[in-house]
Order: sequence, then C-alpha cells, then structure tokens
Amino acid sequence: MKRTYIKFRCSIYEKKLLRKRAERAGLSLSEYCRSTAFDRRIVERLTEEQMECYKTLITYKTNFTRIGNMFKRHNPKLAEEVQKLASEIRIHLQNFKK
Repeated sequence: MKRTYIKFRCSIYEKKLLRKRAERAGLSLSEYCRSTAFDRRIVERLTEEQMECYKTLITYKTNFTRIGNMFKRHNPKLAEEVQKLASEIRIHLQNFKK
C-alpha cells in the first residue's frame, strides 16, 4: 500500500513530456516516475499501425521461408537468397519486440 507522497519540481514542458511518455507506456504518471527511478525497463505499447506492420512482417517471413524451402532442390542459389531475406526480416521482428 502506497501512503507516502514525494514531490519534485519540474517545468511545464517536462511534466507534459513525462505525462506523454507514461501514456505511451500505458502507465500512470506516478508509476512511470517510480519505474524510471528504480531503473526498470519501460516498454511502450504498440499502436494499431505498428501491430499491423508486425503481423505483415511475420507473414512475409513465413512466406519467404516457404519459398526458400520450395526451391531448395531445383535452384539452390535462389533458395539461399530467399533464406537470407527471411533471416533479415526475423532480425527486424526481434528488434520490434525490444
């Protein structure tokens, strides 16, 4: 149970910035300040547009992997290039998670 108050001074611009960042992270302003004070990792929530891009990238990666597997016997060079592209997409997806 949180019962004690801590006050600190900041400019109007800093307060607006803190409020915006807390909003993007899906936290209250006080929870955001506590988290940053204790060096906790704060992850911003993804917007609908970002979620749609993430899902599209997953679909592309899956499709390129399938294409690479399909051409593995008949055209190994094409299959290798497609697999490289799929691995690059996978790297971008891992960055998306961070």
